[in-house]
Amino acid sequence: MGLDDKISNAAQKLGGQGKEATGHATGDESLKAEGQSDQTASDLKQAGEKLKDAFKGH
Repeated sequence: MGLDDKISNAAQKLGGQGKEATGHATGDESLKAEGQSDQTASDLKQAGEKLKDAFKGH
């Protein structure tokens, strides 16, 4: 996984965590769900990058 990808995924995950926390604090279920969705997308991208790296190594 390239450094740019790692940074992008980390930023997306942190942004999602912030949205989820803000949504939880304000009672905004839509914002909370959006934050959770951003975090899931980041996790999936990271898993995909790890798979690509695993295949490149062999």
